[in-house]
Amino acid sequence: MKHLTLLFSVLAVLVSVLLCQQIVSNSVANQQNKNDLAELNHVRYGLLSIDEWKRQVTLILAEEINKLYLSSADKKVLRKHLKVLLNTLIDKVDKKIREENADTASGRFTQTFIDMFVNLDTIKKGIPEYADAVIAEMNKAKTRRQVKAALNKQLEQYSQLTFDLRDTPQLARILLRTDSADIETARNKLAEEIARRQNVLEKEVAALVLLAVGVFSLAGFSKQGLPAIHYVTLVLILIGLLFAGVTTPAIDMEAKISQMSFMLLGHPVHFENQVLYFQSKSILDVFRILIAHHDIQMKLVGVLLITFSIIFPLLKIASTLGFYLDYRHARRNPLVRFFVLYSGKWSMADVMVVAIFMAYIGFDGIIATQLGLLNSESEEMVLLTTNGTSLQPGYFLFLSYTLLALFLSELLTRKHHAEERRNPCADSGPLCEIHPSFITRRAT
Repeated sequence: MKHLTLLFSVLAVLVSVLLCQQIVSNSVANQQNKNDLAELNHVRYGLLSIDEWKRQVTLILAEEINKLYLSSADKKVLRKHLKVLLNTLIDKVDKKIREENADTASGRFTQTFIDMFVNLDTIKKGIPEYADAVIAEMNKAKTRRQVKAALNKQLEQYSQLTFDLRDTPQLARILLRTDSADIETARNKLAEEIARRQNVLEKEVAALVLLAVGVFSLAGFSKQGLPAIHYVTLVLILIGLLFAGVTTPAIDMEAKISQMSFMLLGHPVHFENQVLYFQSKSILDVFRILIAHHDIQMKLVGVLLITFSIIFPLLKIASTLGFYLDYRHARRNPLVRFFVLYSGKWSMADVMVVAIFMAYIGFDGIIATQLGLLNSESEEMVLLTTNGTSLQPGYFLFLSYTLLALFLSELLTRKHHAEERRNPCADSGPLCEIHPSFITRRAT
């Protein structure tokens, strides 16, 4: 039976170590992928990008130019405008000629000759025919091709003169890392990789939590004493959960415009997944940010965070192990006894879990409310926002550690109290010999 317990304990520890290593590795890789995908989807490369607006508007104008055709209604409108323009043009030409001829004698003679043989009203009577001739010329296939070519050439020149001056080293780095030629290809690759790793992560986290709960359940329901190897197994699994919980992202916060579209010249101008804000952080990431802050108050918050999320739990785990094994009379050490028997009310692990959860609820509500104010849906424009805030594996691993650590502490405390009732002098040393009445008081 001892050999079987030893084998089970070794296998449980090995599997948990392997799962922890895989979880941390996949989480770190997926965190980078999410950050890169959020960067590619950021509004600076879409809604706020001159290049993206130029691309979409140029395509619309080019399509409209290539569809250039005068319908019957267009001809009527154009004919009306041409008549007005030709009438104005004839008046301006006549005025210009008269001004130039008024300065010299020969000019005045020429003007007299023109007035005798050229009737301005007669010329204007032909304006409708002139307008029809212009429209007929514009309807010729050759003329349309020439007009389209000239307009497209001018559009290309304007497009080349319009560009974004901002440097984008982040974009270049992501395209190089994903071996992609453009943003869309990189987005597709990153989205596929994130979905694949997320699926694997969920299975690994579930397996680790189920393994930990199973091992702790066997220890809790066992009517026999807890062997030392089994207790060490529980401690090692707790350390694995704690390590994975603080090094993997606990919360993702994302605010984005999921869709924005409106019509321009009968064509849709469309933007999708425009990220406004994205953060994916673990407890250690938050600590690094706080401790690197120039404000001393932020540094203090970082120290408190790392103290009650890592240092305090590790000290408690080490104390419980020393107390259980009574290593060098650890049960008589006041510090060890404090961590094992009395530190429950001082432990901040449960508070940390609740704080993360409340931060999730708070950010989720704030982001959803503020983005909701931007939502708009009308005939002119559609604007839809999305809140992508979500809890990540790090939170659930840290939560599992917290609950199982409380269970282990309670298990050890009950065991200690039971031993005290059976043997009041177990941890009192020579005091029982000096004061025998102490035994009676303790027993009572």
